[in-house]
Amino acid sequence: MSQFASDNYAAMHPEVLAALAAVPAEPAGAYGADPTTAALASAVRRTFGEQAEVFPVLTGTGANVVSLTAMLPRWGAVIATDRAHLHTDENGAPERVGGIKVLPVPAPDAKLTPEAVHGWAGDLGDIHRAQPLAVSLTQATELGTVYTPGQVRAVAEAAHAAGMAVHLDGARLANAAASLGCSLREITTDVGVDVLSFGGTKNGAALAESVIVLNPEAVDGMEFVRKSAMQLASKQRYVSAQLLALLTAPEGFTEPLWWRNARHANAMAARLREAVLGTAAVDRGLVQFTQPTEANVVFARVPRQLAEQLRHQHHFYDWAPGGHPDLVEVRWMCSWDTRPEDVDQLAAGVGALA
Repeated sequence: MSQFASDNYAAMHPEVLAALAAVPAEPAGAYGADPTTAALASAVRRTFGEQAEVFPVLTGTGANVVSLTAMLPRWGAVIATDRAHLHTDENGAPERVGGIKVLPVPAPDAKLTPEAVHGWAGDLGDIHRAQPLAVSLTQATELGTVYTPGQVRAVAEAAHAAGMAVHLDGARLANAAASLGCSLREITTDVGVDVLSFGGTKNGAALAESVIVLNPEAVDGMEFVRKSAMQLASKQRYVSAQLLALLTAPEGFTEPLWWRNARHANAMAARLREAVLGTAAVDRGLVQFTQPTEANVVFARVPRQLAEQLRHQHHFYDWAPGGHPDLVEVRWMCSWDTRPEDVDQLAAGVGALA
């Protein structure tokens, strides 16, 4: 059965596996005091700027919680869209673990705007309200949409003008950068992001995420927060090795692995959308795309019966109700190991069943 449920389903990339195997089989300093983590720190500075400091963690939820806890005082709150992963799919971890109130903003395209920042800024100084002292953007968003550098900069400038720090949930940052054709720095450091949750697991790693502090003045006690949030790995070199593999280009390659993996995943999503678009199902109005395909995911509204029949050969999630009991919105997610033939078979199945 082919997998279009999530890029979390993808295997570890062979280059990441090789990087793990290449970690010296000898004792090394624990908790990040090792040569591999030092090499990762250098790679992060080359990628994001000389002020950048990396803190490897174990999960994407952990990266978000650690980031925001270090960014906010006990009375602080974070502005995010109502689609944000930290608001909808982290089981209340920011609230439960970090004691952070999330201030959701309606966003049909899952993008935060300067107007949303302005809308919450009026609560600053009101002792009866959680203080909106940070904003969090997701890049690429939960709906597969991508912020341009200008859009991120506009939100960051509005936030900074109001005294708020800027966090970016970059679980799929690689896909956004590949979609835009720009570097990781161009959509983070250069446009005003203060703290980044940089994802590896969705892009070829097995168990590797990180917090990257781009502006040291935006956090306090990051080292202690990471430990108290249970995100400090003792044998950190094995987490660092995975991230290092993603950020570097081995001999024989001109592009780093993160770029190659993300570009392939995006290309498979574009191929899927184009192939489905060419079927009679779209011509007859049975399949309607609900979001632009800007990264590695396709959203479509389809007959519920069609979705159930397709699942005999392809695994994917229902995303939302389709506006009628007989309809459902589905999500088809592509990854670094999605094969063109699986894409073509899914599209052919849509056409045949329709």
